[in-house]
Amino acid sequence: MIIGSRGSQLALRQAHWVAAQLPGAEVEVIKTTGDQITASAFSPGGAKALFTKEIEEALLDGRIDLAVHSLKDMPVQINSGLTIAAIPEREEVRDALVGSRLSSLPEGALVGTSSLRRAAQLRHLRPDLRVENLRGNVDTRLRKLEEGRYTAIVLAAAGLRRLSLEGRIAELLDPELMCPAVGQGALAIETRAGDERMRKILAPLDDPRARAEVAAERAMLAELGGGCQVPIGGSARLRDGELRLIAVVASPDGQQLIRVSVEGPALDPAAVGRRAAHELLVRGANKILEQVYTR
Repeated sequence: MIIGSRGSQLALRQAHWVAAQLPGAEVEVIKTTGDQITASAFSPGGAKALFTKEIEEALLDGRIDLAVHSLKDMPVQINSGLTIAAIPEREEVRDALVGSRLSSLPEGALVGTSSLRRAAQLRHLRPDLRVENLRGNVDTRLRKLEEGRYTAIVLAAAGLRRLSLEGRIAELLDPELMCPAVGQGALAIETRAGDERMRKILAPLDDPRARAEVAAERAMLAELGGGCQVPIGGSARLRDGELRLIAVVASPDGQQLIRVSVEGPALDPAAVGRRAAHELLVRGANKILEQVYTR
């Protein structure tokens, strides 16, 4: 079995974890368009599939048997010839501040993040902060922090934990304050649709809890028409057969932020996601998103 993966340290750590669960599996590095864009932030509508396109093409061509993605990088509509065969047990979903706690940041402190979603929520929480775009892999971002270019940076806690860098976390940000990205902390193992052999091999890696939570989050994002670089957050948690989904849409300047919380049965996670999206739209999220897409 050949596993396709991006070449970053984090992507390879994730792919090799999956390979360790599948005796005889090998990892093949595939460079994606997203890996080659380092100089600037992605456009809100243009980031869809930048980290998956070339890997999915390799799957469809039969050059690899499966692919491992960070699920938050995947567009909500995937190629009809492909399927997400397994979503393993989810890692920590929260965002992490590195370098300082939020309450300890002095007025005017410079905070780095590559995410419009994080930047918008930071500006809403602390309008006094300066938030600057920060691109690069985890090591690059941490090095820039150490060089004193930033007072703090925001990263996904899941990535830091998978790289054994959890000791760098100064604060885990509660989803009620900083709503995570849809699918954050989850891996997606993608295969060709109809490949029953791979589906059976991967079935033991699929976690029903993670799949239900992610399904609710992605249904909300799909209903809003958002990609991975728009200021939309979604975090679902499953407890006692019920899903609770927190969802946020924020304007890039942080001045407007709409947050909803909905609950519903885990048996129909997509319905929970659609209801959250509807409540966001009723409260004016469409006006914020129109502004983002026309920037």
